[in-house]
Amino acid sequence: MIFFHRATGVPERLAILPGTFNPVTVAHLGLARASLSLVDEVVFVLPQVLPHKIYLGASFDQRIAMLREAVAGGGRFSVAASSGGLFLEIVRECRQDYPATAAFDLLCGRDAAERAMDWDYADAGTVARMLGEFHLLVAGRQGVYRPPPEWAGAIRHLELPADFELVSATEVRERIARGEPWEHLVPAAIHERVRRIY
Repeated sequence: MIFFHRATGVPERLAILPGTFNPVTVAHLGLARASLSLVDEVVFVLPQVLPHKIYLGASFDQRIAMLREAVAGGGRFSVAASSGGLFLEIVRECRQDYPATAAFDLLCGRDAAERAMDWDYADAGTVARMLGEFHLLVAGRQGVYRPPPEWAGAIRHLELPADFELVSATEVRERIARGEPWEHLVPAAIHERVRRIY
């Protein structure tokens, strides 16, 4: 794990927010802030290699710069890059930089939770291993995620304001391309950088 900004303190419970951040949106920050009632620190993690996508739009360095600016002043936020891109790879890499006693949650939206839980893993025990190493905090995203009963104890719903539910980086890019207002979807701290990049 490579850190570009590190929160102070030693967390007992840590939330990891992996993403492509193309660009960072108010929903990313809203999700992180909402989790602070449950965790001590949030780490925004950008994979160096994306497992299911390729880097289009902003470069890796531009995305890290946006993240650093977006979280500036957030004393309980960290920004890092991982060499792995899958949830389990990211958590295991992150675990090396935190106390062995720290508990880990992975932050995601309903759509990402469904992809992770419904993925056709080669090994049937993969989901059990994942949820043995970390729990999921899942925000509603066009619906609430309903986990299978056997995993309900390891997957919790995270309440977000309704106005974040439909915000996406894709919408930001599409609005910019069409010349429509987009600023309300992006943290004010990165408006100028987003204008230059996109």
